[in-house]
Amino acid sequence: MKKRILILNTGGTISSVKTPQGYEPAIGYVQSALAQIPALNHAEMPGYAIKEYQPLLDSSNMTLSDWNRIASDINAEYENFDGFVVFHGTDTMAYTASALSFMLENLRKPVIVTGSQIPLAEVRNDAIDNVISSLWLCAHQPINEVCIYFNQRLLRGNRAQKVSAERFNAFDSPNFPHLAEIGISIELHKELLLAPPNKAFHLQTLTPQFIANFRLFPGFATKVLDYILQQPLRGLVLETYGAGNAQNNDPHFLQLLHDACDRGVVIVNCSQCQQGGVEMSQYATGHTLKLAGLISGHDMTPEAAHCKLLYLFSKNLTNQEVKVQMETNLCGELSS
Repeated sequence: MKKRILILNTGGTISSVKTPQGYEPAIGYVQSALAQIPALNHAEMPGYAIKEYQPLLDSSNMTLSDWNRIASDINAEYENFDGFVVFHGTDTMAYTASALSFMLENLRKPVIVTGSQIPLAEVRNDAIDNVISSLWLCAHQPINEVCIYFNQRLLRGNRAQKVSAERFNAFDSPNFPHLAEIGISIELHKELLLAPPNKAFHLQTLTPQFIANFRLFPGFATKVLDYILQQPLRGLVLETYGAGNAQNNDPHFLQLLHDACDRGVVIVNCSQCQQGGVEMSQYATGHTLKLAGLISGHDMTPEAAHCKLLYLFSKNLTNQEVKVQMETNLCGELSS
């Protein structure tokens, strides 16, 4: 029996046509364009239905309510389809894939987020392969997680980052191997895929939370961080150097962090490096952050750490429970 896949078209470059103001997503275009691709009618391809969002969004305009809408649509149609493909702009794709990976608890079906660097409307584009391969993977491979498929790479959604604004290989997962490479042959690394869950699927929607990301740089003004921490923050992703290091010769900076942690702000130490993780006991400059009360982001991307904080606070957990869960591997986002 032919598998059925639901395509959720949220917009992005893949849905765009040229206008006098530049490329803009166009309502109805994707449906008509896909109908003209012969490969989608091949016997090995699944059937598909398209749900198109109105208005279609440039992904720079994505918000928490859009993530809730995507996840809620998957939840509503979960029993009616064998998998889901989300068409999405590239700019915030890694955030959406990370958020969905947490929100769709105990996922037992593939959810593949994809898009393109060149619109489907252009003669030369990367959209057609991304669409065909995403649908094929949903129909034929044992995927039980949220992934990004882009330019012959299948990546774990909460490990992915946008790494290029101008190349077809726009996404990579620097801290985790690719789940598959799709070339002449298909190399799926089944040992890396998440195992099927033994609990029932559950949707956890997100509620607005005051969370910030702050990236350190040499000689930064502590006053900037001071100002941020004076706001009613619940969580902060502090993007530090190397293995989780920061200046340890500024008592005011360390006191700020200490006081914020004492007030109940959950501060996660994430590395600015794309490869490697946070080891706060490796250097004195990292150890002082541990003493101040920061928790380790291990090898999570800043995108995943931000979305995970949002998700955990939305579950109404205590601060201590949030801290424990942040350092626990929930769905492949960090290495145990």
